[in-house]
Amino acid sequence: MFCGAGGASLGAREAGAQIVGGVDLWGPAVESFKLNFKDAHVFEQDLRILTPEQVLAKTGPINLLISSPECTHHTCARGAKPRSEESKDTAFQVIRYAEVMKPRWITLENVVHMKPWARYNELKAELHRLGYKVHEQIIDASQFGVGQRRRRLFMIADLLEQPQQVQPLRPCYQTVWDILAPENTYKMTPLRIERRAKETLARADRAIAELGPNKAFLIVYYGTDGAGGWQRMSEPLRTITTVDRFAYVKPTPEGHMMRMLQPDELRKAMGFPENYRFPKVTRRDKVKLMGNAVCSPVMEAIVASLKVRLDTMQTEKAA
Repeated sequence: MFCGAGGASLGAREAGAQIVGGVDLWGPAVESFKLNFKDAHVFEQDLRILTPEQVLAKTGPINLLISSPECTHHTCARGAKPRSEESKDTAFQVIRYAEVMKPRWITLENVVHMKPWARYNELKAELHRLGYKVHEQIIDASQFGVGQRRRRLFMIADLLEQPQQVQPLRPCYQTVWDILAPENTYKMTPLRIERRAKETLARADRAIAELGPNKAFLIVYYGTDGAGGWQRMSEPLRTITTVDRFAYVKPTPEGHMMRMLQPDELRKAMGFPENYRFPKVTRRDKVKLMGNAVCSPVMEAIVASLKVRLDTMQTEKAA
């Protein structure tokens, strides 16, 4: 549900799940899903209009329902813009589908800011009503071998057992240097040109004042992050959003040069492997596909933790 570019589904598949279906309303996401899950049935429809019976007619019974309800109207990145309760309420479609599909497991991923939502406890209570035991965990993708600090809330529900704390499968620390393309792959332009916004130059100047004039860094080119608008290269990338927001700045003998981070670099920072295919869409849509996605190594660890419990139960039954 809300399958997006397929990051969560990729992680589940890597952990041993067979992906049989996906639903999304956005064309580029559906196209991306089709490219990478050729045996799955994909519905380019509104989940509120589509019925779970229609899905089951194509997929057959399912064991695992993966969901990433709309997060735009929960996230602090929205700032002071009006929030849509209708958008937030799409999370309750998970309950509607689960009631009919009766999967053994459900995962629900969203921004951490979903927790203070007025209907969050009601959503959790509905899962309990259906008989699910629920584990809540805030997971930072940077602890799961991903070169990005991306904190997300995961609700993991199991009909039979209490889900356990999810641990990284391959813990390693990656930084911006690990996702950056080799030097000279992409063209750079001078940082200090007439058309450059004053706010952009102010962020760069703060970085230079802290690091000195001879070190590279990133700046938040659009928007603000509440942390001075820049970051060190020796740290994981800050959270990728649906807009093109990070610029790489490096010192040269001719002065500081700058370029935006490219979709292929954002792909690495999301944990997508090089053989994962994306549709031929605009740069803006490529960035949006990344920003909306779930880091696949995180979902791989979640599904692997569920599979461990399943394997244990099957072994006990056999004994």
